[in-house]
Amino acid sequence: TDANVLILGETGTGKSLIARYVHEKSHKSRGPFITINCSAIPEQLLEAELFGYEGGSFTGAEKSGRAGLLEIAGGGTLFLDEVGDLALRLQPKILQVIQEKCFRRVGGRETKRIDCRIISASNRDLFEMARKGLFREDLLYRLNVMELKIPPLRSRKGDIVHFVDHYSRIFGKKYRTSHSFS
Repeated sequence: TDANVLILGETGTGKSLIARYVHEKSHKSRGPFITINCSAIPEQLLEAELFGYEGGSFTGAEKSGRAGLLEIAGGGTLFLDEVGDLALRLQPKILQVIQEKCFRRVGGRETKRIDCRIISASNRDLFEMARKGLFREDLLYRLNVMELKIPPLRSRKGDIVHFVDHYSRIFGKKYRTSHSFS
């Protein structure tokens, strides 16, 4: 399915690993998996990163313009990490992309169609944020078609041995040492 997925959980619970896994097990797996951390990029730059821009649309813009991550994710998945930090001003634009499957680059007139699944993640209580007017409720429900709540590792102590084994194999191969603890 192309249904949007919202992954909720504390910092460090593996939300990005789950997002990649969902992508890899979907029919979008042949397409790219593009990640953007909504909390790590200033609002004005985030808009240009997501939607791209036409040449000369703002000071410092490349003359030829640039494709945004929505275009680059075509045929694959766009992962909006820390979506709870997405500026209110950008939320209607993301909502429009989800509803209409199209957008315009910053400074552009041409409408571009997209074919990508959106997976988003947050460690914040988006429902409480929506209740307080800090996150658009309509966007929340469009992102939350399928919800995955990831419990913290302290509640999944049995998983620790699997993580240790997994990473010991990875680093064992890298450093050519014994790589299994099980």
